[in-house]
Amino acid sequence: MLLSNLSYPDLLEEKHLFLPSVCLFIELKSTGTAHHFSFLLNSTDYRILRMDEDHDRMYVGSKDYILSLDLHDINKEPLIIHWPVVPQRKTECYLTLFALPQGECGNFIRLIEPWNRTHLYVCGTGAYNPICTYVDRGRRSQEYIFRLEPGKVDSGKGKCPYDPKLNSVSALINGELYAGVYIDFMGTDSAIFRTLGKQTAMRTDQYNSRWLNDPTFVHAHLIPDSAEKNDDKLYFFFREKASEMGQSPMTQSRIGRICLNDDGGHCCLVNKWSTFLKARLICSVPGADGIETHFDELRDVYIQPTQDTKNPVIYGVFSVSGSVFKGSAVCVYSMADIRMVFNGPFAHKEGPNYQWVAYTGKIPYPRPGTCPGGTFTPNMKSTKDYPDEVINFMRNHPTMYNAVYPVHKRPLVVRTNVDYEFTTIAVDQVAAADGSYEVLFLGTDRGSVQKVIVLPRDDLQTEELVLEEVEVFKQQLYVGSVLGVTHLALHRCDVYGEACADCCLARDPYCAWDGKSCSRYSSSQKRRSRRQDVKYGNPIRQCRGYNSNTNKNTLETVQYGVEGSTTFLECQARSPHVSLKWHLQKENSDRRKEVSLLIRSLQSSDSGIYQCTSTEKNFKHTLVKLQLVVLSSRTVNNVLVETGSPALPPLQRPCWIT
Repeated sequence: MLLSNLSYPDLLEEKHLFLPSVCLFIELKSTGTAHHFSFLLNSTDYRILRMDEDHDRMYVGSKDYILSLDLHDINKEPLIIHWPVVPQRKTECYLTLFALPQGECGNFIRLIEPWNRTHLYVCGTGAYNPICTYVDRGRRSQEYIFRLEPGKVDSGKGKCPYDPKLNSVSALINGELYAGVYIDFMGTDSAIFRTLGKQTAMRTDQYNSRWLNDPTFVHAHLIPDSAEKNDDKLYFFFREKASEMGQSPMTQSRIGRICLNDDGGHCCLVNKWSTFLKARLICSVPGADGIETHFDELRDVYIQPTQDTKNPVIYGVFSVSGSVFKGSAVCVYSMADIRMVFNGPFAHKEGPNYQWVAYTGKIPYPRPGTCPGGTFTPNMKSTKDYPDEVINFMRNHPTMYNAVYPVHKRPLVVRTNVDYEFTTIAVDQVAAADGSYEVLFLGTDRGSVQKVIVLPRDDLQTEELVLEEVEVFKQQLYVGSVLGVTHLALHRCDVYGEACADCCLARDPYCAWDGKSCSRYSSSQKRRSRRQDVKYGNPIRQCRGYNSNTNKNTLETVQYGVEGSTTFLECQARSPHVSLKWHLQKENSDRRKEVSLLIRSLQSSDSGIYQCTSTEKNFKHTLVKLQLVVLSSRTVNNVLVETGSPALPPLQRPCWIT
């Protein structure tokens, strides 16, 4: 699984990793569940990741370099290709871009696609002159071949952007490259292109804002419509500007599609897509007053395969486009809903001063957007055979009137009033003891990765839980950003403690109590010993007979303080969902009094036994039992005078302080 293009520039520096604990990344490294790689001191921008399961390699594109990593041992020295632009081109770039940072005059790798079993097709920005070439990767990973094919460099126009800051997406299918990209130096001409291969080179209608209006391309994915290959369609996910009468342009998220066998029109739309359609993707929260709060900016898409290749589950990450508040959400879409919209009415607009309405006139045959030679057009072998009225209709009606709404008409995950936004997503399907669960790995613009599971409840609502990063056999999570690549294991079951209750309360589908410890869940384990309850997290029911182990987690210690000083009562929470409370029990008393974790001015009356109790899902147990001894300032001063050194050692704070 890959998470790439996290936008926070210092993601992979330890001091800037904003996870729940400031020390968590150090802990991840020390436990072997995270490894950070910044391979080259003179290179940046490690955002292009491509997994190669056949060769057990992962390819990384950066500035002027292509790397090949061994997935069996990510710490092995990578295979490296240095692919800079020629000095003359770099000089030309500097002279042309004197007003821009000179660091952009490099060859930023933006496309890595498998060409065949032995070669990759790779493209870079080429210092604002895109170039592409072939990379020999060998037939087997054991050959350790990784080299540029000499004399194979060709133009990257229509395949890779000029500007490294502009997003592009690509898919190499049957020797043909489909790409959503800006194709000019100034970044004004956007298009969905088809190049390479034997079919006609194709693109979207140029400078036609009804087709594409300043788009930001996010993802491209082939999804078959039926068993008939001629029905196959390539879906593009992007966001673009849209405007209604009297309104300023606003951002809207889109899903577009084209037929793979589109040849363009005969007289109109020559060498232009004649099957291109697009629809709006809605991700919104309905308010009590009926007004929806929209998350308009599509940031990332993950296609989760199912047993039916025609109906994958589509996850989208969205953020808010306006400046009123900061927020983001994850919405889930079904292919059935998407196809229903594309089979519905077309959007129609008479002129610039008219509103968009549903087209009510006669729809020409074959229906615009239908693939030639497919289920509904078996006798038409090419779009060039389509009547002119079909092609003309397509040119003027590329947008569907209805929008695609998420499953259950609401987001799966919502974040508002927080200081970060989601930017990327990867999803893993996990088989647990009580069913199958989908775990979301969500990258943020602050450089953190949240692991989230959304559980169905009996009242038809859902419950969201934030979990931790862990590892599943050969499956790994790789995070790419500007400064490097980090590998996170997908499970860290041992951090949930040594008690059955803590393991059960974690509700992590990767982990289960095996009778001795919290360990990686396996369906082959004996049911008698394993304890796991992802949906409800009920330790009282699951851990009967194991509850005594909670005592292992109780930290018993003595803490000293000086009269008049400030003291923190420190208690490490193992779960972000737990409620912690401190209680004071004075000597010779059975009564317990709830106290604050910060005592601003210690008095002798504050001496006593303090207990930190955690409560989660109605399950309580003691985490810390602390005897606080308050010393008079006179006594401490006497000790300092006599010894010349402090009497008390400094407190050692844990990473996660509550």
